[in-house]
Amino acid sequence: MNTPASRTWPVSVKGVVLDHRDRVLLLRNERREWELPGGRLESGEEPAECVVREIEEETAWKARTGPLLDTWVYEPLPGRHVLIVTYGIHLPDADAAPVLSHEHCEIGLFTRAEVPDLCMPDGYKRSVTAWFDHPARTA
Repeated sequence: MNTPASRTWPVSVKGVVLDHRDRVLLLRNERREWELPGGRLESGEEPAECVVREIEEETAWKARTGPLLDTWVYEPLPGRHVLIVTYGIHLPDADAAPVLSHEHCEIGLFTRAEVPDLCMPDGYKRSVTAWFDHPARTA
């Protein structure tokens, strides 16, 4: 009897970060899409630790993990799948300007009203909306 081959996908942990003016931080990648800051979960690392580490590496912002917002499977390229895990993020020093790392082409801060029209996967847009509407956002 033939059994299907087991598939494993990388896990990318992303954060929805708002600045002091309630603008969401997004990074433009090499595919010219906007994405949330974050990255690949490393062996032995907890998802909440991963997203805090990645946000600091990509923006120099010190973050604190909030609630889990969403999980979904993304296909950035045909046949390549990534499990996306998103968290709401609290930013203790929301007045500091983010710093662009070498990992992205551009950094941007966008209002809630601007997000729907951006070139960005719908899963990220769902996560942004979920954090804007989440009761723990202002905690």
